[in-house]
Amino acid sequence: MEKFIKFAIKAGKVLAGVAAVYTAAGAYDVLRNKPADKAVVKRYFTGNGILTWVLSPLNTLLDLLSLPYVNKGVWKLEDFPKEYQEEITRVLDASVRENLVEKLEETAKEHKRTMVFFKWYGENVENNIQIPDFHADYKYIQTIGVSVFNKKQSTSKHFGPFRATLRILYNVNQMEDDSAYITVGKVNNYWRTDKLFIFDDTLMHQSINETEQPRYNMFIDILRPSLVPGFFRKVVSTARFFLRSVNFLFYKNWDVVKG
Repeated sequence: MEKFIKFAIKAGKVLAGVAAVYTAAGAYDVLRNKPADKAVVKRYFTGNGILTWVLSPLNTLLDLLSLPYVNKGVWKLEDFPKEYQEEITRVLDASVRENLVEKLEETAKEHKRTMVFFKWYGENVENNIQIPDFHADYKYIQTIGVSVFNKKQSTSKHFGPFRATLRILYNVNQMEDDSAYITVGKVNNYWRTDKLFIFDDTLMHQSINETEQPRYNMFIDILRPSLVPGFFRKVVSTARFFLRSVNFLFYKNWDVVKG
């Protein structure tokens, strides 16, 4: 009986420590959203932000390991080191040069939302569209895809799972009005005027297309700038192993096609 009591006390202390860590990391995580209002808190702790909360201790560690590169939440291309910029520019240039919209429009028009992957968490994905630059070996870029919203399509407000990478979106086709955009906190980016948008997708965000035309976005994940990119790359490869079996949950509202 005495051994059981001691075990119960130790287990209680461990659980209390875990609870304290998750309380602190979750509070830090949710307060990064601007505004961190009641709706954000509710969605984070009881809605589609739960996985982000589960990973919040890891995400907090990644924030620390990224220093001196402070997480800006919303980034500009010039915020990245030169090597990162060169990889980003190479992929974006290829999306225009290879007439990506023309190659996808016949398939994409059949679906409300289409996702085509060329690279996922550092691993190439084979499909029917041959664009060598999308399957090249990159030091920092980890995921390359195309997200297509047909007319009058939007996502719900949601959080990405973890912060080893940053999300790059680039509008390949030309939008005709400002009812196609992405919102991250208080920031609205309108694809008609600002084609490139880079952000931390563990912040609550929503993509909206209320236009009468489809919206084609390059969908790229790149390692966060840090002094230890090898560690971040290892985190991504580990995530690929664990997320492969639940990938359908992230894209359940999408038609993932091979082009």
